[in-house]
This record gives sequence, C-alpha cells and structure tokens, in this order.
Amino acid sequence: MAALRGEKEPPDAVHQNQIFRERVRRELQRQRLHTEYGVNPLRPVHMIARKPMSWHDNIEEPADAKFLNLIHHAALEPTKKYSEPQTESQEIGWNTTPLIPVDRTDCRLHFPRRSTEITRYMAAFWRLKEQSENLQ
Repeated sequence: MAALRGEKEPPDAVHQNQIFRERVRRELQRQRLHTEYGVNPLRPVHMIARKPMSWHDNIEEPADAKFLNLIHHAALEPTKKYSEPQTESQEIGWNTTPLIPVDRTDCRLHFPRRSTEITRYMAAFWRLKEQSENLQ
C-alpha cells in the first residue's frame, strides 16, 4: 500500500544487510594502503627541539642515509639541483660566470670607490649626526 502512494517501505534486516555488504565490498575495492612517504622539497623542514630529560629521545638512532641525502639535496640551490633552469625567473641569473675575465687594473671596467673631500666631510657629518641621535 505504501508503494502505491509513493512512500518507501522501511528496509527490513535482509535489505539492510545487503546494502551494508555492498558498501563494504565497494570500499575494499577502492582502498589502497600507502606505505611510502617522501619529503616535499618545496616546503621547508621545521625541526622541533627534543626534550632533554626524556629517555626515549636520548637513545641514539642510526642515521638513514637515503633520507639524509634527500634532505641535503632539497636544501641545495637550484643551479646544483638541476642542469637547466626550471622557471622563467631562474633563467635571469642562471649563468653567473663572467663573460670576460675580471681585470682590476683596467680602468674601463673597474670603478673602485674613491674618497674625495666632500665624501669625507659628509661621512664625518653623518657620523656626528648618528652620535647626537643616540645621545638623545
């Protein structure tokens, strides 16, 4: 009678068990166990300090060489990690070797700082100004 009026009949124990078995079967089909984890090289690794008085933190554990290599590789600068730039921004400063050798005696390409009378005067003026500000 309930089906004729558009109402659903409440499921009995057999139907509920069948629905439950079907759901469990579907979950087991799609379930995967992840056991291998890695470190994201794009995020910094934050170390938490150990408690000095806890006995389980003071036990020396052997270092995992593969994990240490992964951490050290993640900390390297991009030029040592990759053979070519990975982004457009890296292309700008990728090649850092100078195009011509540096010659300090050539005055055409080398402009060392020179001290003149006005620069010495202004350096002394700023030094006195900083000292007077620190005294106040």
